[in-house]
Formats: sequence, structure tokens, C-alpha cells
Amino acid sequence: MQNAQDSNPLRGLVATSPEAPLDAGGVDKILRSVRTHLGMDVAFVAEFRTHDRVFRHVDAQGQMPIQPGDAIPLERGFCQRVVDGRLPQLIVDARNLPEAAGLPETHAVPIGSHLSVPIRLSDGRVYGTFCCFSYMPDLSLTKRDLQMMKAFADVLADQIDRDTHQARERAGQINRITEVMQQGQPAIVYQPIYDLGTRRMAGVEGLSRFHAAPQRTPDVWFAEAAAVGLGPALESCAAKAVLAGLKSVPRDVYVAVNSSPEFILSGAFELLLQDVDISRVVLEITEHASVSDYGSLLGTLAPLRALGLRIGVDDAGAGYASMRHILNIEPNVLKLDMSLTRGIEQDLKRRALASALIAFARETQVSIVAEGVETAAELQTLRELGVTHGQGYYLARPMPLADLSRSMQLRDESGQIALDQRRLSA
Repeated sequence: MQNAQDSNPLRGLVATSPEAPLDAGGVDKILRSVRTHLGMDVAFVAEFRTHDRVFRHVDAQGQMPIQPGDAIPLERGFCQRVVDGRLPQLIVDARNLPEAAGLPETHAVPIGSHLSVPIRLSDGRVYGTFCCFSYMPDLSLTKRDLQMMKAFADVLADQIDRDTHQARERAGQINRITEVMQQGQPAIVYQPIYDLGTRRMAGVEGLSRFHAAPQRTPDVWFAEAAAVGLGPALESCAAKAVLAGLKSVPRDVYVAVNSSPEFILSGAFELLLQDVDISRVVLEITEHASVSDYGSLLGTLAPLRALGLRIGVDDAGAGYASMRHILNIEPNVLKLDMSLTRGIEQDLKRRALASALIAFARETQVSIVAEGVETAAELQTLRELGVTHGQGYYLARPMPLADLSRSMQLRDESGQIALDQRRLSA
């Protein structure tokens, strides 16, 4: 069989398509297998659009006469004519078939034999065609070969259906995340963190809330954003909003910002700190977050720590590699996960694990905060174990900044902030 000629008219007519091909792995394997089995020179999948067809996948023996992403008008070539019934699906010798012999491509490419079958999706639409051709006629081709092509076209249709569904899902996710950011979300509420010894508010943690459909918890929103590459963008919106609260709380109260390692490594968080009193910021890195390169993470944090930024490890005790995570990050603040504090007064195992983390914090001079404190019994037990700071619904619920500002007008005789001295004194 001869090679394709450099004067191929397809190359002169093509325009690069900006769209990416569908999932290449499985489709390309099918093309290679079918082309090799039939002894053809070229196999391709073409997608029909309004006025043209674009070659999504191409496999060839030797030089490729067409490239993935190339596009030509629908009326040029064989594909549209096969779908319309103007050309048969199986052509063993294109030069001996008048309808095919009259096409410029038959002689210029050249096309000797040609097999083409429509790819019909589950909704009945014709996606395009699955084609094979050789540069020379092949009289050995039979209807059995065509049936094999049709069977593989069904396999391709199934995969294209799946890929199309995934692409639409991804586009929907991107639109959803983009819309909530354009709406100024997430909204931020602040939950006080108390020094249990002095009975004063030491800090507040900024927590994201989303008021958009579908109604979902913040972790689901952030997970979806991360899945479509918008994680740092959404986290930046949240962190910027949280840091704005520094202007409304006293200078002796810090603001805690939650962050993923990806957001930190993106450099976006550092940009948000340019006009902020960094010594009043605690950056909380969740213990659940996967860190593939602690060296890069610590290197990014080092200059910020030198300027006074404090680092907290959130959800300590909740994951599978808690101590490794803590040892690598070397936090200034360690937050006990609510799974440890919940019912700690009546659970020996929870008390034992919490005691170990509290002792570690004490020995390494790390501040320890118990999250999720919801009862007086939990608070009493945590105090007895040596917890220095507490946060939870029993002490104070998360609230909008305006409500937090009004609450902070209430102070005790020493001028210390006291949102609920009754419970702190319990």
C-alpha cells in the first residue's frame, strides 16, 4: 500500500478545533485494534457539528493524512454521504464506484477501500462516524468486517455517552461554583474560641456557609470546587471574607482561617495577607487534608511564620496519619476533633487519646483547642484533662459578624470579652 500524498486536500482545508477530544485511552485502543485487524491504513472517529466534522481520534499506519482536532466541511469526503445513504457503508474499491470516484478525496488522499458506520448515541442522535480506509482497494473486505465495525461503533457510542455525560456534569459543576462566587459566597459566620483559664475570648474561627441550591454542607461545596480545579479560587473568596472580620474584633482576638494545602501552595493566601496584621491570624490546616510534599508546604509557610503567622492543625485525632501530619507541620495550635470531645466524660478511650494529644501539646508548648464542646460535662472533663481552650455550641454558636460585634459589647468587670460567662463558669 502506498503512503498518503503530501498534497492531500484534507490538509489544505482543515481548521484546528479548539475542543479537546473525548477520553483518548479507550477510543484509541479500539481504533488501533480494528485498523490492524482489517489491514487498513487509517482509522478515525469524526464528530458531526452544524457545518463541519471534526476528527476527534485518528490512528494511522505511518504518516497521518489527518490529525486529531482537524475539521472539514460536512459535504467534503465520504462520511456525510454514508450517513445519508448516498454512499454504501462498505466500499472495497472506491475508484470503481461512480459516486465515490467523483469525489476529489478518492484520488488525492487516495482512498482505495472504505468502511464507515454511524455512531448513534443513546438519545438517537448521530454523533458522527467510525471509519477505516486504505490507500489501495481491498477486495477481501466483507459484510462480516462491516458488522465488526458496527459492533465497535456501539462500544464507542457507549463510551462517548459516558464521556459526554461526565463533560456535562463537569460543566455544570464549574457553572455552579462560578455562580456562587459571583454572588459573593460563601457567607461567613464566626465562632468564638475561649481561653478556659482566663475565661476570655481568645479568637474566632471563620466558617463558610452557602445559601444556594443545591443545599449542601460547606465541605461538599469545597470538594466539588477542588474536583473541577476551582478549589483555590473558592477558598480565596472564603479566606478574604474571613480576614475582613479582623477589623471588627478587638486587637487581642485572633481570627482563624481554614485552608487546604493546595490553596497554600497556590500562593493565593499569601496575597490576601499583604494588608493584614499577620500576627492576629491563625491558619488552620485540616488533618484530613492530603499533603504529598511537606517540604514544599513548609517552605511556602516559612516566610509567613517569620512574619508572625501561626499555624493550626484542625481535626486532630480524626484521621489515619494524625501524628505524622502534626509532627511534619509543627503547629502553634492543635485542635482536638469533635469526634474526641463528643461524650468524652463517659468514654475511657476518648479520654486516653485526648490526654496523649494534650500531653504532646504541653511538652511542645503548643496551644490546644477542643472543638465541638456541647455539654457542661464535656467542658468539665476537658478542663480536668488540661485543655486550655474550647470552642463549641455549649460556649457559643457561630454567628454573623454583625451579631458577633454586638455580643462583644458585653464585657465583665475586668473588661474581658464574655459572651456567656455562665457557661464558662460552669
